[in-house]
Amino acid sequence: MSNSRLIAQVIVDNSSYETDKLFDYLIPTQMVKAIQCGMRVLVPFGRGNKRLEGYILNIKEVEETGTSLKEIIAPLDYKCILSQQQIKMIFWMKSKYLCKYIEAIHCIIPAGIVNKEKKKIKLIAENWKEKANLNTRQKSILEFLEVHAGAIDMDVLNKEFPYKDCYQTVKTLANGGLIEIIHYVTSRVKVKKEIYLKLNITKQQIEAIEPKLKKAQKQLEVINYLMTSGEAKTKALQSHLNISNAPIKALINKGYITTVEREQKRDPFSTATIEEFPKLKPSLEQQTIIDEISNSINNNKTESYLIHGITGSGKTEIYLQLMEEAKKLGKQGIVLVPEIALTPQTVERFRGRFKEGIAVFHSSLSEGERYDEWRRILEGKVNMVIGARSAVFSPFKNLGLIIIDEEHEGTYKSEQSPKYHTIDVAKYRGATENAVLVLGSATPSVESYYKAKTDDLKLVSLTKRAMTAKLPSIEIVDMKKELDEGNNKILSRRLRKLLKSNLPEKKQAILFLNRRGFSTFVSCKSCGYVIKCSHCDISLTFHMESKTLLCHYCGKELPAPKACPDCNSGLIKYFGAGTQKLEKVIQSYFPKASIARLDMDSTSKKGTHEKILNSFKRGNIDILIGTQMITKGLDFPNVTLVGIISIDSTLNLPDFRASEKTFQLITQVAGRAGRGLHEGNVILQTYDPQHFSIMTASKHDYISFYNEEIAIRKEFGYPPFNNLLAINFSGRNEEEVFQYSKQIYKIIKYILESKGIKALQEVILGPNEAIIAKINEKYRYQIILKDIGVEYSLLKGIVKSIFIQHRKKYIPNSITVSIDINPYNLM
Repeated sequence: MSNSRLIAQVIVDNSSYETDKLFDYLIPTQMVKAIQCGMRVLVPFGRGNKRLEGYILNIKEVEETGTSLKEIIAPLDYKCILSQQQIKMIFWMKSKYLCKYIEAIHCIIPAGIVNKEKKKIKLIAENWKEKANLNTRQKSILEFLEVHAGAIDMDVLNKEFPYKDCYQTVKTLANGGLIEIIHYVTSRVKVKKEIYLKLNITKQQIEAIEPKLKKAQKQLEVINYLMTSGEAKTKALQSHLNISNAPIKALINKGYITTVEREQKRDPFSTATIEEFPKLKPSLEQQTIIDEISNSINNNKTESYLIHGITGSGKTEIYLQLMEEAKKLGKQGIVLVPEIALTPQTVERFRGRFKEGIAVFHSSLSEGERYDEWRRILEGKVNMVIGARSAVFSPFKNLGLIIIDEEHEGTYKSEQSPKYHTIDVAKYRGATENAVLVLGSATPSVESYYKAKTDDLKLVSLTKRAMTAKLPSIEIVDMKKELDEGNNKILSRRLRKLLKSNLPEKKQAILFLNRRGFSTFVSCKSCGYVIKCSHCDISLTFHMESKTLLCHYCGKELPAPKACPDCNSGLIKYFGAGTQKLEKVIQSYFPKASIARLDMDSTSKKGTHEKILNSFKRGNIDILIGTQMITKGLDFPNVTLVGIISIDSTLNLPDFRASEKTFQLITQVAGRAGRGLHEGNVILQTYDPQHFSIMTASKHDYISFYNEEIAIRKEFGYPPFNNLLAINFSGRNEEEVFQYSKQIYKIIKYILESKGIKALQEVILGPNEAIIAKINEKYRYQIILKDIGVEYSLLKGIVKSIFIQHRKKYIPNSITVSIDINPYNLM
């Protein structure tokens, strides 16, 4: 084209639905060679031309039309931060999950590096006191700036002068020439730098100046140290020589030494030791699976496999050997685990086998550590990543293998927008990047097993435990019968007896209870009043250590009451049992035993997970009590007894997956027993011993469970036979939320009827109160759509039209709407 210009199509970093589109910006002529698709740029946005960070998702050439487009201010990177493959994934995620562009981008780019415009305010008029017509607020700000010399962050001024028009006052002063507003762009996370010291003189020069430094002994010590080491970190040198900064400064001023600034990567493994994890000879079953999947990796096939392997059957060894195969071919791999608690053990094994080249990703890392790990991947410094859900977005350029361990776990489904499922993203990456996907589980999700039975996944099975170990025996204890026979304690007599006999033999036990806290609710025996969170429709949990009632949804905390808040009676009673109460009960039964607790409360501090698990591994803990954190993947050969204290709370959830979750929990926690040379015993306490999920789990019979569950799913039109789409409404005014959800229901119903869709009572359910009707002062309603007799694409299209394309028309700002494609959690 003769009169053509290059235009960048940019997504600005703003969470508003109004800005969820590509904006055209002219690429200035002087930047044409520097700007590329996938870069971050600074752009002027809106009427005030606020400077925002943006991401270029496309560059197009257009003829000069005379239309006045804004120009890009500057690139923020020298290289592309998004690859073409990632840009395609952003468009795919937006279409699949009906999310915003920027939400998809934030999945790929680590938190904390997003650049935001900031302002510094500087006093420039020394004679401001001579100015007339200054009001009290203006004078206060000017006095503050005068006292605090230099430029002050606008954030500081906002805190010091917390009134709404503070910035307006600052702008007025700037327009009057009294102050200057300095705009700058910054991010929360930056490259970490360390200052190094190195000699700036030769050995001969040192010999010449040594006599001069005889009285400056500390300076001489620094020079001798640097002669030996070549260079050293300033802090390390000061610590080693026990000196202040003065001798170093003196040597720099004399020109004898110089400083060098070097990047210092934050290392999550800095305190970890590597214990070798030797390669094991696979069993015949393992070798068959390794050979088949290795063949797919070698031939660049985009196959997806489901390894259905009983607990302790050696799935990890298969993962290690497959990763070794991928590495031989120069390919990169991702290993995903469902819980942070499992990451240290998995990292330990992979580092023990491969030593180097491993990055780790999970939410316990600091923003700086995550940023540095992400950059190591981007720069090609590592060839494998181990982590939780978000690690699936690792920016590898030659991906060959993705492994998702415990693939059935709900933690692989994001609860924040975009509400993606990790398996969907992994399948997309596998198909578009020629990578093999391997899912592994002892209790595959019903959806995955169904896909494996219908050829969407390749099913391979492990039916035997490694090292000839046997599956533990699971003994069901009917707690109704215990109660009838006079035992109203939290432990059955059988479990208490086995714990008692286990301890002298120096064998370890795990006790599982899926409720943290001490008591699960507090009630008045006089009037029946249950103490609930004033912000949420949920009972408060009593926590013994802090003597407080805590809401596990919004975090509200109250001191434990001595009298009923409703009738003032002193007959306050604590009901139910959480992990804290169980710990106290076990300590009273076995005072000499070493007991530890692994739950959200006991592991809130960074590194606590690893400490507790390492202590248990070394045999320093006899009994480990925990929530779901202890049900998955943990491999401790000395555990011979597992007690499942109560499974009924999971079984009785108002959720179509309740039976499946119950079966999985029993099987997974039971699988922690008998993984070594000694046989394992599992005691399963329940009030519903005849339920099919409990009966089949006690026999380790996944197939019988699946056959019964899949028939129920088909009968009621649930996944995998039908897709679900949940529309969740929330707001502070209950009546308003209900009325708007009702109005949306009518609109969807009208559109479906106009398309000739019948049996609408099966397609659209609601609007109903959510299972938890109120969280954090917001009332919650829900509409569920099912694609029974209607194309799923039509349902998604209707939802997209109402909630994305015409959102302002249908939804007021006072109501929040979230869309969940095939939700895992309907709470």
